[in-house]
This record gives sequence, structure tokens and C-alpha cells, in this order.
Amino acid sequence: MSRKKTGIVSCYFIHNYGSMLQSYATQMILDKMNIENETINVSGFIKQLRKKQYSYILYSGFKSGLLKDRFWKATDFIVKKLVKNEYSRNIVKRDCELDRFVNCRIRKSEIYSSIEDLKEKCSYKYDSIIVGSDQLWLPANIAADYYTLNFVPHGMNSIAYATSFGVSSLPKDASEMARTFLPRINHISVREKTGQDLIKDLTGRIVPIVCDPTLLLTDKEWLSIQKPNPIYEEPYIFCYFISNDRKRRQFARRLADRIGTKVVALPHVDHYVKLDEDYADFTPYQIGPEDFINLIKNSNYVCTDSFHGTVFSILYQKEFFNFKRYTKETKQSTNSRLEALHDLIGITDRMFSGEELVDDCTNKTIDYASVNEKLMAARIDAFDYLRKSFENLGSTDIS
Repeated sequence: MSRKKTGIVSCYFIHNYGSMLQSYATQMILDKMNIENETINVSGFIKQLRKKQYSYILYSGFKSGLLKDRFWKATDFIVKKLVKNEYSRNIVKRDCELDRFVNCRIRKSEIYSSIEDLKEKCSYKYDSIIVGSDQLWLPANIAADYYTLNFVPHGMNSIAYATSFGVSSLPKDASEMARTFLPRINHISVREKTGQDLIKDLTGRIVPIVCDPTLLLTDKEWLSIQKPNPIYEEPYIFCYFISNDRKRRQFARRLADRIGTKVVALPHVDHYVKLDEDYADFTPYQIGPEDFINLIKNSNYVCTDSFHGTVFSILYQKEFFNFKRYTKETKQSTNSRLEALHDLIGITDRMFSGEELVDDCTNKTIDYASVNEKLMAARIDAFDYLRKSFENLGSTDIS
């Protein structure tokens, strides 16, 4: 009997470079494994998902910094739609490039009118559903009840690949939901140890840690979607900051002045940040995911607080400087993602505050021979996990 397709559950539709690139990577990995696949098209029920997410955020009463952050993203979305100023026009240019990438690169399914419609058609369209990676099990995403795979019929093969909770602890309501949906998933792997610990505490199940799908494609494979020439011709430091912090931007400026390069930055990544207005020499907006990689590949240094900004810095063997996005006191901090990535590749000295002396930082170089060895081992483990997950359709990994 011929196999049906595998349905990919991802957040490909989020206007975020990392979300789109990990969605594309998942698709390409399954292609490499000769597994026919398509990404489940959420356009028919996206409003349903967002309503549940926003309701959860409001219900939570802004108890954490992360949930406040989600609220401001929603507010910023409204501003971009309603306020016709230079900022909103520039963001529209970026969003058009992101949408173009999805339309050209992501193979989407038919449109399902609702999650219930997807659930009805699931069993005769797919033999496996895979969710991941990214922060798809954040509390608000758990509340949306899509990335939980609760729509997958009993008996169908379900896989979580490198899925992240994004946080080191869950509020009580999200924990209760997790205790229900996690046992239903046949094969679970996570991206961080914090996620592994959460699942063990919630279910008693010990699951493997695997690397983000973007790391499973090599630097040469990522070249296939890039323009051949650099987007910016002069030597430069590339900055990709999501948080609103002056010190890290000042650090980047000092670094550029010290080594005699320009600063290229993507401004206002999640929402408007006034600090992004005046520290960089070049701030392009018409930058798609392919161009994002190109800017990292052709840079002299990278300064970022982004997980995927760091991933592509590693793939292209850049000297990079990481900055934590949240303080230790922030209960819903997502810093664990970067810490886990550092652990994966065996580095311990790439997290900075922005107050350091530039010369002290540039004297610390990354041993990419060691990094590449660890990355190769991680890739072997990841592909082994995926092969076993697709070979054992419907059976459950019990550890």
C-alpha cells in the first residue's frame, strides 16, 4: 500500500525570519528523506487560532513579561494596519518579502475551513503529522490548541520534532493542557533541556533533545536559495536585535568603529523600537528570508539576541556576539533557547551584556573545528530520530 503524505504543522505564516526558515527547513529535510509532504495551510482558520491566543493573553492578566511582549506585538500589528506613516510603509515592504518567500518556497495544503474540518479530513489525507520546531508550545500557543496535535485522530502517527516550550516553566493552566496532549503524541523530541525537563515532570516520559531543523541543512544547501552577490558591498557588522536595549546597540557601534566597518541592521523586528533609528549605517526593509541569510553570510561579525540569527552565524562560521533577551528575573524568559544552542555546539563564552570592552570580546574566537564536529554528531542523531519516527508509524516511544 502506498504511503500518504506527511502534514507539517508549523508557524510558516508568522512574519518572522526564523519561523519561516525553520518551516522551509522541515519541508526540505523530509524531501531529502523522500517523504512526500506538505505544510498544513492555516489560512482558513487563522482567525480562530489568533482569537484563542489573544483570549489567553488577556485572561492571563499580563502576568509575565513574555505575555506582555505578545500583547505589544498585537498592538503593533494594529498600528501597522491603521497608521499610514513611514514606519508602517517600511514594514509593509518587509512583510511583502516575507509573504513572497512563503508563496514561492512553502508547499501548502488545500485550505481547511476550521480545525474541525482539518480533523475530519486528516485520516485520509495523511499518514503522519509532524509539528515543530520553534516556540510552538508557548503557553499562548498551547491555548490555541493547534500545535498540540489534538486534531490528529487516534492511531495516526504523530511526531514532535525539536519543538520548544520557549520557557523553563509553564503556568498551571498550560501545564494541565500539556498533561493531556503530550501523551497523545507518538514520537516527541525537543530543542532544549528545559523542554525535556518539563515533559519529564508532566508525563514521566524522557524524550531526546535534537537540533533545530535549520541546522540540519548545510551552509551549501542554504546557498541554493540565496542571491549570489552580497546585498551590502562594504565590510560590515550585521545586527539583528529583537529586544529594546541600548547597551547592545552601543556595543555594535563601538565594535564597528574599532575595526573600521559599517553597521547593517534590520530595524523594528517585532515592533517599533526607537533605538533602531540612529545607530546603524544601513537599515534595509525589503529583506526576505533568503536575504537575511545573505546578510549574515557576508558579514564580518554578527551581533544578535536571536536564536536563528545565531544558527546562521554558526552555519557560516561567523564570530558572533549573543545578548540575552530577558533578565534572569523574567519568569517567562526565553533565554534557554540560546543557552541550549551554546551547549549543543560546545561554546561557553559568547553571551555578552554590551558593557564589555570591544578588544576583550574580539580576542575570544570560536573553535569552529570543534563546533563542526559536534554539529555533525547532532545531525546524525536528528536524522536517526526522524527515520525511526517515520518507520514506526503509530507506535509510541516510551522512555
